[in-house]
Order: sequence, then C-alpha cells, then structure tokens
Amino acid sequence: MSERVRYSDEELEEFRVIINEKLELAKRDYEKIMRAIRNEDENGVIDAESTYKGLEDCAAAASLEEQMRLAQRQAKFIQGLQHALIRIENKTYGICRETGKLISKARLMAVPHATLSIEAKKNR
Repeated sequence: MSERVRYSDEELEEFRVIINEKLELAKRDYEKIMRAIRNEDENGVIDAESTYKGLEDCAAAASLEEQMRLAQRQAKFIQGLQHALIRIENKTYGICRETGKLISKARLMAVPHATLSIEAKKNR
C-alpha cells in the first residue's frame, strides 16, 4: 500500500473546525492580555495615574514586561493558526515541511499549527 500524500478533504475540514475554535480562544486571550497591558478597567477607561505610579515600581515594570512577552507569544500563536488555515485551503496542511511526509494526526490535534513531524523535530 502506498503512503498517503495528504489528508482527505473531510479530515482537513475536521482540522479547520479545531483550528477555528483555538483561534477564537487565542484572540480572546490576546485581547485580555492587551487590556491588562493598557491597564483598562471594566468600563474601558485607561487609568493613567496608576499606570505611571506602577511603572515607577520595579515589580510593576517586570509584570508589564512579562505581559508584553505573553502578548507577543499569543500573537505568534494566532499567526501560526492563521497560516494553518491557509495551508488547509491549499490542501498542504499536515505535510511536514522538511520530510514531505504527513504529520501524525495526534500531533496535529495537540499542535494544530505544526509544520514539522516529530521525526523532523528530533533531527533538529
């Protein structure tokens, strides 16, 4: 039996649903992080006075720095999911960019934006 070249359209649709769900959650989390960075209260008003006082404090500055790192990481995750959706459209989703083989379904379920198989990842 020959090795599969790509996932079927039905399987790609299953992945699309999973990715869209993760993308929606990731965008919500990103917005929460950004609101925290902007120090917005529940009414959407920026409390500038507490921002300036907080930035004078080293602990607050370190916290802001950590939130910025989280925001960058979340933005990168969102971008990865969006690229995965493009690969689904192109019917190249799930194909390892180094080996050209299919990435296991289990790996894609855990890391839906993966572009490398476990084999390729280990060889790095």
